[in-house]
Amino acid sequence: MKKVIVFQHVGIEDLGLLNSLFKKKNIFLKYIKLYQGEHIPCNLEDYSLMISLGGPMNTWMEDKYPWLKKEKEAIRRFVIELNKPFIGICLGCQLLGEVIGGKIKKSKKTELGFFEISLNNQKENDPIFKNFPESFNVFQWHSYEVTNLDNPNICILGASENTPIQLFRYKENAYGIQFHIEIEKETLKNWCSEENFRKELQETIGINGIEYLAKNQEPLLKGMNKLCLIFFLNITNYFLKK
Repeated sequence: MKKVIVFQHVGIEDLGLLNSLFKKKNIFLKYIKLYQGEHIPCNLEDYSLMISLGGPMNTWMEDKYPWLKKEKEAIRRFVIELNKPFIGICLGCQLLGEVIGGKIKKSKKTELGFFEISLNNQKENDPIFKNFPESFNVFQWHSYEVTNLDNPNICILGASENTPIQLFRYKENAYGIQFHIEIEKETLKNWCSEENFRKELQETIGINGIEYLAKNQEPLLKGMNKLCLIFFLNITNYFLKK
């Protein structure tokens, strides 16, 4: 049985739709709840794929969240030393970016809500995103972003109007995805019900913005969920059949 290790940074941010898709394929998921003090196992070589999820903290907050340093060390070992498959979503994307030499900087504009992503022609030869459309809508929630990815082993695949690096690949085994491809109908509902998350939503897009998201998310989520299924099939075919 293939095993996937998942770094979780907060209780209400899990794999979303990907969780049920992995389970249907009988792929074992090992969640490491870093926010609860769970330790990262030493036997990382036993896992076929590592996924680092999103979270409200930032990569530089090691004093407040000391497990961030250990997570970065685990990502470095898995991606660079073991050369194994990795996917970083939102915060996980920024952690990967930092590990491979990039800089994490505050964005000029917070992206919170549904935004369009545009992929460049590099996608044509990419095993995970080659059959994605050239542009599509995704959900975003970030005020920091990855910059300074000058490593020749890095291929930038996509951008949004406000964020030049929304999607990148390191060598052939690791992806940084700044947006949320995994969310499902209950995800936004759960995020809006959590006090700190809702407070940030109110401060950024206001009460009317929250109501607008709730009323208009369904058609956008349908499109996202179709892309999430394509994404899942591609990562399982490319990474988990080797």
